[in-house]
Amino acid sequence: MKYKEYGKGNTRDVILLHGGGLSWWNYREESELLNNDFHVILPILDGHAGSDTHFTTIENNASEIIDFIKEHLNGKVFMIGGLSLGGQILLEMLSQQGDICKHALAESAMVTPSKLTNRLIKPSIGFSYPLVKKKWFSKMQFRSLHMKEDLFDDYYRDTCAVAKDDMIAFLQANTSYSLKSSLKDCLADVHLYYGQKEINGIKRSAQKIKETIPQCTIHELPGLYHGQFSINHADEYVNIIRAFNE
Repeated sequence: MKYKEYGKGNTRDVILLHGGGLSWWNYREESELLNNDFHVILPILDGHAGSDTHFTTIENNASEIIDFIKEHLNGKVFMIGGLSLGGQILLEMLSQQGDICKHALAESAMVTPSKLTNRLIKPSIGFSYPLVKKKWFSKMQFRSLHMKEDLFDDYYRDTCAVAKDDMIAFLQANTSYSLKSSLKDCLADVHLYYGQKEINGIKRSAQKIKETIPQCTIHELPGLYHGQFSINHADEYVNIIRAFNE
């Protein structure tokens, strides 16, 4: 796994895990805003543009990042955040090592598997993948994600760079992930965020996580769609990180 880093030399370590199909630039604005006070590490998840290996499982990605923390960051970090697929990897990390971070911010993490959606991924990607490099098609997909217009070039470049098999693999993982019972032993201060305009599966997932970690806090974001918080509202996201206590 490859990593982008900001603020090397700062003592508080923050790891931010991008969404499926995106890359480290998901959190570029946050990293630039935190650069003077935090050491920000942005893993490029397996199978994504700029990565050094194919995507296997959410569990393997989680283990890789935990190993990185053990080797380079004294075994624990101040905070970990993750969007969608990144949020699932964060929850898996907390399942594997409940004290891996002091604070956790999981955004739009799905933990209610959908068998039908999972079965449809391979044929639908088989049909649509040849269109990925068509700019008109990419722009149509991009608009459906409600991201800021100035991110289109990053999105288009990196979507084109994702291999078909990797795209299928991480989308199938995203739609089949379920919580591990070991998550109940998590010691982190966990915050769950989702947009008011997200699908019901994401909202149900937040409640399911709450049942497993009763002490976690749920935040519904008025008027927002999936992923809009970290991608479009970096200032507000950073304010939350800065407000976390040591």
